[in-house]
Order: sequence, then structure tokens, then C-alpha cells
Amino acid sequence: MKMDIVLCGVGGQGVLLASEILSVVALKAGYDVKKSEIHGMAQRGGSVFSFVRISEKVYSPIIPEGKADFLLAFEELEALRYARYLCNSGKIIVNTQKISPITVLSGEAVYPENVIETLKEHFEVYSLDGIELAQKAGNIKAVNTVIMGAFSVFSPFSKELWLDALKDLIPEKILSVNIKAFEMGRKSVEGEVS
Repeated sequence: MKMDIVLCGVGGQGVLLASEILSVVALKAGYDVKKSEIHGMAQRGGSVFSFVRISEKVYSPIIPEGKADFLLAFEELEALRYARYLCNSGKIIVNTQKISPITVLSGEAVYPENVIETLKEHFEVYSLDGIELAQKAGNIKAVNTVIMGAFSVFSPFSKELWLDALKDLIPEKILSVNIKAFEMGRKSVEGEVS
């Protein structure tokens, strides 16, 4: 088994924790994992992305453009920005949240319209309202575990491994909310997967 996943979003959305959860799940399943993260302006709402490569043996943490199997996008524009990493048969799980970058806020640029539709012209796309699901679970900050729950449907890893990783990485006081968010993410795409 070999799987290359790109996670992307903006600072504060939990992209790095999500990549850590995914890495721990794969390690628990007995695979080699390499992870690479870029989060330069994360604290200011800047672009954040992480590569996670999973296989029997992984030699490099960097995913070449056009080679990723999955793109897990926490924000629409970031999905568009990092779609170039997906292979032709790649799948995108995207949170329908729109966060305007500084160039849009300053009037230098315009947020693109119909991002999800544009992505669907080229890839298999599963969109979900992660904010709404996280709120229903009890904490708006649980969007990252909503996305992980949605992705877990496509992964070869058991639900139990995912829950074990959540228990290892999420503080006890917010664990139950995150497990609920994970379950809601799973349910949001289970019916769509063929």
C-alpha cells in the first residue's frame, strides 16, 4: 500500500494536528510515514500545508506535483491552490468554508467564484460544511477532525485505529467533542462513496 496525501488550509484551522493524527494512524497500522509541513505565516491566517506519505518504506517526505492520491482541504481557495499536487485519479475532500486572504481583503484580488464546481471538472470531489458539523459536535474548532472523519472512509485503516490516534493526540477535556466531529465527518461522505 502506498498513499500520498496533501492537507491544506489556513493558519488556525488545525491542518498540522490533522496531519499528525493521520501519521499516527498509519504508524499504528505498521506503515512507514514521512511528513513535511509548511506553516510560515500560519499565525496570521496564511496558507498552511502538509504532505503525508505512507507506504511500506518511504524515502522522501515531499510529494511531487501530480502525484498525490488525496487532497484534504480545510478551505475552498486552498483546495484550488494545491489541486496541482493531485494525480488524475486523485480525490478531494474539501470544507466549504471561504476565508479571504489579505489580497482579497485589501481589494488587490477577488475571491474566485464556483471553486467546488471548478475542481469537479477535473477531480472526484467530496465537499462538506465542516463548520456546521463541528458546531453540531460542540466546538467550531473541531473542523480538522470532521475532515479526518470524512477521509477515514477512503483510508485502508480501521475506525478503531483512528479513534486510538484521536485519544493519543487530543486533550481529554475536548476528546468527546472531537470523536463526535470525527463520526459526523465519516457519515457526511459514507453515502457518497461508491
